[in-house]
Amino acid sequence: VVRRRLLQRYEHQPFISCLAGFYSCRWRRYQRERTEPGKCCCNMVNELKISTDMDFSFCFSLVFLYTWGEGKNDYNGFDWYNYGNLGFWFLWSLVILIVAAVLFAYTSLLLVLAMCLLAEGQQLYLHWSHKIGTFVVLGFTISSLFALSILWRDHRKTVRLSFQVTAPYLHIGAIAIMVLLSWPVALHAIRADKKVIQVVIIGPYLAILLFLFLIPLGMYSPCIREKGTLGPKPALIGHRGAPMLAPENTEMSFLKTIEHGGDGLETDVTISYDGVPFLMHDDTLRRTTNIHEVYPNETGKAASLFSWDSLQKLNAGTWFLKNKPFLGMGSLSKADQNQAMNQSIYTLSGFLRLADSHNKLVIFDLYRPPERHPYRNLWIRKILDVILKESKIKRHLVLWLHNSVRSFVQSVAPGFQHTMGRKAPIEDLLKHNIVKLNLVYTDMSSEDIR
Repeated sequence: VVRRRLLQRYEHQPFISCLAGFYSCRWRRYQRERTEPGKCCCNMVNELKISTDMDFSFCFSLVFLYTWGEGKNDYNGFDWYNYGNLGFWFLWSLVILIVAAVLFAYTSLLLVLAMCLLAEGQQLYLHWSHKIGTFVVLGFTISSLFALSILWRDHRKTVRLSFQVTAPYLHIGAIAIMVLLSWPVALHAIRADKKVIQVVIIGPYLAILLFLFLIPLGMYSPCIREKGTLGPKPALIGHRGAPMLAPENTEMSFLKTIEHGGDGLETDVTISYDGVPFLMHDDTLRRTTNIHEVYPNETGKAASLFSWDSLQKLNAGTWFLKNKPFLGMGSLSKADQNQAMNQSIYTLSGFLRLADSHNKLVIFDLYRPPERHPYRNLWIRKILDVILKESKIKRHLVLWLHNSVRSFVQSVAPGFQHTMGRKAPIEDLLKHNIVKLNLVYTDMSSEDIR
């Protein structure tokens, strides 16, 4: 009794009260129990199971956070997937990233509290709300990883490559964590009164530490290279311009690409009802214009069914400042904000003249007008007229991607660099004078590249 009173008198009461309160919701001293040296930290089998579940929740939340964090190149594609199904634009990728970070922080905090309680010789009793929380985290992360593995099956290669790139930093971080854990592990081992328990505590710790120190012998990372072995810098083509710096498919967006040293410009082309080719990716105008203000009753109407006079009345830049379509967008200067607010829908002719004046490559997707459109059967000829007669861009700058009338285009417009959007045997590429491929990166193997 005297020994217990002395311990209660001299232990760090406020610190331990906070630890036990947050972990077990046991804020009073008489609710807590100390762990005698050599005894298990949990006096019930159920508590041991809960501790195991908490460890699994931490591991899966870490894997989910890492996977989603390293998949940032595909955030826009994920948001596009949701936009196509829900009909409105929102940064769902940012929401998932925040949720993943919160879940990981929550499970990490529980583990830190548990380690601190063990270091202070306290028994572990996880509160029922935290038990539910760990099950929720475990279920959510497993189901999310399963869904990602189905929806983005091809992008597993990206995660593996990202793991190689980040391996040195993860390795250093893991060693730092093991160093931080050394004090509570050693303290708990010293308190044990049996050699077997000490071996059970110290053995796995030393094995993991030895494994971490030996990892560099078999580690491969593209970040660690001999000087002079890095390949040439890749050519960069602005996808719809520079859509993180300016509204996509506008003059400002392409000027930003040129300003930042882009080698080429990519865009999407459709034709107005009166035959003016213009730049627009979506079928409708509601995402990238203020059509809901100018033509509120026609937001679902196809973009190609508007006349050019009607299209000129729309603003194509204010949405960019309001919606911020990409995660990680930097803040724009006042001059850039003013310029973005005054962007309009860009014509194909203006786009080609801009590219020609700066000697930049151009590549574009062509969208055939819908039924009842006056130019449904004449759209290719109209686009070729703009390329060859209106803009008079240097032909070698045009990467012609459209495949349906390739032989006709080759006959009337020799000099284009013909590009294909799918893989084909070398013989077929040579036969059709294909000089470039435009492929999804996950479709290309190292053998294809060679």
